[in-house]
Amino acid sequence: MKIFALLSAIFFGLVGCSSSIDDYKATTPAFNLFEYFDGDVKAWGMVQDYTGMETRRFEVMIKGTVDGNQLILDEDFDFADGENQNRVWTITQNADGSYQGTAGDVVGIATGREEGNALNWAYDLSVDVGESNYVLTLDDWLYRQDDKRVFNLTSMKKFGIEVGRITIFFEKQ
Repeated sequence: MKIFALLSAIFFGLVGCSSSIDDYKATTPAFNLFEYFDGDVKAWGMVQDYTGMETRRFEVMIKGTVDGNQLILDEDFDFADGENQNRVWTITQNADGSYQGTAGDVVGIATGREEGNALNWAYDLSVDVGESNYVLTLDDWLYRQDDKRVFNLTSMKKFGIEVGRITIFFEKQ
């Protein structure tokens, strides 16, 4: 019985520690996705495996274009190993202020919401690793630091188990 009580306390303690986008309502500066990414943004980042080991580093040049309730992000990735990738996001702001987005390697539709200085995205991403392809679930958190800087922490999961993380630092040009 003591083991059950201990496991229950640990489980509910962990559940209580999870973050919600609503926790950021009072934070500043306001995130404002369309305003921040309208124009040129440069970013630097890394991918880590489940052990925390860095597996890739990259730089990204992003060109954002706003047209009404739509934002197009054209992202050019240059990886340290010489690989180059391009991803084009089409993001729509819904009437309730939430976001929906699509990109070539996103499976289905990404959904996002911002509160205060934070933006949370949730989506499935198709990732090629060698000869294999995996669909990973991403929990993507972006935080506005100031007029020029945003930082991003992403958890990547497969079957509900974290298999990696991505950290990115953005700077508006």
